[in-house]
Amino acid sequence: MNYTNEELKQKIQELKRKLDVTVVAHFYQRDEVYEMADITGDSLELAMKTKNDDKEFVVFCGVAFMGQSVKVLSPEKRVVMPKLACCSMARMIDTLYYDESVKFLEERGIPKEKILPITYINSNADVKAKVGEMGGMVCTSANAKKIITTALGEGKKILFVPDRCLGQNIANQMGLKSMVIGLDDMDPKEADIICYDGFCSVHQLFTVEDIEFYRKKYPGIKIAVHPECDPAICEKADFVGSTSQLIRYISELPKEQKVAVGTEYNLVNRLRPENTYVLSSTKPECPTMNETTLEDLYLTLKSIDEGKPINEIEVDEKTVKWARVALERMLEL
Repeated sequence: MNYTNEELKQKIQELKRKLDVTVVAHFYQRDEVYEMADITGDSLELAMKTKNDDKEFVVFCGVAFMGQSVKVLSPEKRVVMPKLACCSMARMIDTLYYDESVKFLEERGIPKEKILPITYINSNADVKAKVGEMGGMVCTSANAKKIITTALGEGKKILFVPDRCLGQNIANQMGLKSMVIGLDDMDPKEADIICYDGFCSVHQLFTVEDIEFYRKKYPGIKIAVHPECDPAICEKADFVGSTSQLIRYISELPKEQKVAVGTEYNLVNRLRPENTYVLSSTKPECPTMNETTLEDLYLTLKSIDEGKPINEIEVDEKTVKWARVALERMLEL
């Protein structure tokens, strides 16, 4: 296929007009893919918006767990993905590792009925289902503090999976004790939040030295970072927030205010043209989010048009049931 990007865009628009589809794209997608979307946002926002959409097909430009979330909340929809890309953080935990984490706590004197699991939305549906079956719930980076505050009211130990950084950062904000399984020697009975040892590879690129460099080069600069960053980074930042919160914070800054942002490159690059910098000496680009190309999107729409959709998301009935329970417990709050 030798189409130019402009030719591909034209063909994509033609197919979108012809087919009963909605194209959605996460904030971290390539600009040219992002521009083709009918709905854009972060992972939960996209799942919620597509739930109210009346089209038969959702064409999801993102990573696999996000497509699963759409299917869990809207099982009647047909969800296809141009690329079945997998979030590195989501791959760090599966049901076996989850069960081993629960066993770790049980062996150290915390019975299963005293454990309340919370999974970050950046996890696959089978892990969400495990959490749902144990009475737990999902959280996002935007609502994690509220979810944890509610969970603590039940008087249980919180098992937080899979992102240790988000768990630790929320614990620090709330003045709680946290530990990471396999990294800390703390007795889990002494911790409020027990974190699984997972992380986002992109948000690990940012360093304290990066912050010091920008503060020295641009006195008065603001540092804004995502809570998937290491706690040492978040402690030195002026603002810590989810993707949507970062967008809002930066949009409300005076145009002359310089800001260095610690999150994925594609988002930072389109925030505002002036006085916005990427908080890294290297390009913090998510490799799996960037797998999806215009050609992939075109071929996916073409497959729907031909009656043979590719990369369709399927989630079994039991997983849908319990993963949905975990998601709906969060939505109720």
